[in-house]
Formats: sequence, structure tokens, C-alpha cells
Amino acid sequence: MSNSLYDQDYYLWIEDLLNKIQEKRWDEMDWDNLWEEIDDMGKSQKQRLTSNLRILLMHLLKWEFQPQKRSNSWKYTIIEHRRRILEQLEYSPSLKNYLNSNFEATYQKARKDASLETNLSLNTFPNQCPYTIDVVLDENWFLE
Repeated sequence: MSNSLYDQDYYLWIEDLLNKIQEKRWDEMDWDNLWEEIDDMGKSQKQRLTSNLRILLMHLLKWEFQPQKRSNSWKYTIIEHRRRILEQLEYSPSLKNYLNSNFEATYQKARKDASLETNLSLNTFPNQCPYTIDVVLDENWFLE
């Protein structure tokens, strides 16, 4: 096992870095691990955004294509994941570009998820997303 503070006690490593930054002790910084952590933070933000969009799109598809099975649970999931996306975009507006560029790929995954979860044929769901990103994120829009 490594003797670095990063490997031994992550929280203490963070506190140590914060102290070094505050005291401007740049030559003592653990730059390699800090760079890795910051890079991972960015990836984590993108993954969280994509995950919430995927769940939202899957539930919109289920809502539209299985109206007889609609439930408050599905409705809550749609509202909640829409809210999570909007809050994340409010906090990090630059992620909107990432969301736009990955919208269709995320839809394709949501489409497969919806097919698996509903036992409906994949062909039941449109090949291209039937909703625009603006509609999907519109808190006042709901399929009825």
C-alpha cells in the first residue's frame, strides 16, 4: 500500500490540501492526485446528468406507450428527475452543451431500458426521440 496521505486517509488529504492552498504552499501540493480528483469530478457531473436524463426519458416513454399502467410513482419519477436535471444545469450551465450533444444517444439507451422494463418490443418506441430537449425539461409540460 502507498504511503501517501491520499491513499491512507482521503478526508485528511482534502483538509491538508485546503490548508496548503490557503497558505499558498504550492510546492507541497499533491498535484497528480488533485488533477485526477478534479477530472473525476467533471466526469461524475456528466454521468449524473446523463443518468437523470435516461431515467426521465424512459419514464416519459413508459407514460406515453403504457397509459393503462400510469401511476403516481411514474409521475413522481418524471417530475423528480426533471427537477434534478434543471437544478444541475442551474448550478453548472455549461453542462447544457453536453446534454444537447448526448441527448439522442441517451434516448437510445432509455428506449432500450423502456423496452426491457415494459416487455414491449423495441419497435414500439420511436427510433428517434419524439420529444425535444426543451419539452423534456419544461416543468409545465406533461404527457396526458
